[in-house]
Amino acid sequence: MKKIIMAIFAAWMVAGCATTMPPKQEVYGSLYEEKPLAILVMPPINRSTKVEAKELFYSSLIVPLTLRGYYVMPPLLAMEILKEESAYDSEMFVNSSMKNVGSLFGVDAVLFTTIHDWRKTTIASQVTVEIEYTLKSAKSDEVLFNRTGDITLSMSGNSGNLLADALSGMIMTALTKEITVGRRCNIYSLGDIPAGKYHSMFMQDQTSPSQPKKFSIVLNQ
Repeated sequence: MKKIIMAIFAAWMVAGCATTMPPKQEVYGSLYEEKPLAILVMPPINRSTKVEAKELFYSSLIVPLTLRGYYVMPPLLAMEILKEESAYDSEMFVNSSMKNVGSLFGVDAVLFTTIHDWRKTTIASQVTVEIEYTLKSAKSDEVLFNRTGDITLSMSGNSGNLLADALSGMIMTALTKEITVGRRCNIYSLGDIPAGKYHSMFMQDQTSPSQPKKFSIVLNQ
C-alpha cells in the first residue's frame, strides 16, 4: 500500500511541476475558512456501464481522506443510517442542501463521487475511468473541493513477450485490477485536498501549488 501511495505522490508532483498552478489558498479558500473536521462519504453515483463501479470506489474512498487528516464517518455505519432513511441513492441529495444531512450525521462536509465512464482494454491491459469528486459544505452548501479526472491505469508488465504480457494482463484484470483502479483513482484525485486538522500540515499548505481541477493522467502499476 505504501509503495502505491508513494508512486502516485511522485506522479502527482511531476504533474504539478509541468505548469505553474495557483496556490491552494486561492483555489480552496472556502475550505480553509470553514475548516471541516468530519466528512460523510456518500455512495458513488455510477453513470458508467460498469455495474460494480460504485462498490469498487466506495470501499476505498475513506483512505485518502484519512491520510489527509480528516475524520470520515465509517462507511458501513453511514450505509446503515442511509438505508434506514431510505436514502441509499446519492442522486437524491447531490443537488440538495447538505444542512439536514450534516445535522443527521454530525459532519461538516459531504463528499459526492460521480463515475462518468469506465472503459477497459484487455489486450492493452488498461482501465480508463472518468470520475468527478465534489465536497460540499454541510454548513453553507458551498462547494469546497471539486476535481474531475480522466485516469488510465496501466497494469502491463512489459516483459517483451507480447503474448505473455497479454495473458498476464487478462489475469490481473480478472483478479485485482478493478479493485486497484478505485483505490488509486481516489488516492491520486483527493491528494490535492488541503490538509485537515489531524494532519501535521493543517493550515500550513495554503501557499502550496494546487493541482488542475480537470486532468488526464496515466498511472502505471
